[in-house]
Amino acid sequence: MHIILFGSPGVGKGTQAKLLSTKLGIPHISTGDILRQAVKEQTAIGKKANEIMSRGDLVPDDVMIEIIKERIGKSDCGKGFILDGYPRSDIQAIAFDKLLNQLGINNIILINITAKEDEIIKRINNRRACKVCGHIFILEDIKNLTKCPNCSAEKSFYLRDDDTKGVIKNRLKVFNLTTKPVFEHYKKQGKVISVNGMGTVEEVNRKIISALDSRS
Repeated sequence: MHIILFGSPGVGKGTQAKLLSTKLGIPHISTGDILRQAVKEQTAIGKKANEIMSRGDLVPDDVMIEIIKERIGKSDCGKGFILDGYPRSDIQAIAFDKLLNQLGINNIILINITAKEDEIIKRINNRRACKVCGHIFILEDIKNLTKCPNCSAEKSFYLRDDDTKGVIKNRLKVFNLTTKPVFEHYKKQGKVISVNGMGTVEEVNRKIISALDSRS
């Protein structure tokens, strides 16, 4: 099964990706992770990406698609993958379609996780990060704690700049302007499943699994 996990910031893509990866037995591929891995492994394309990022520039589309190609060509993607964070634009979607055609993959499904904007803002604004390990927590889960449950650091919780209301609204605006056309691109191809992201993590996961089962 080949999946693009899609949705606005704060909708729960990362959490669902991990659950789906375990249940379906296919890797969760985050574009941020594969960029870092390619750089770490010093592959030819990783070196090129590192040179670009070292200048403070964004990795261009032609380099990004080569990194995606390198990653999904590995043996653990033989049964499929869950792609998170790519494609982010119409141009990237078209390039990715061409790559999938080259690889003979024609069963890509975009899972669109949805939630109301006010709920997304509330969710993200209620997140707290640990200054030491970077782990993210829900405020209500740590409100009585003085130590980080992940690394035991004392009084390390804080609200990240990216999670303040003003920044969240801007991130959602950028998503709607640049990334949402990706949804329309795959909708025209009949390759979209939309799932309401409201509810518990387990409830949303059951909705996704049920929707995938209905397509198989």
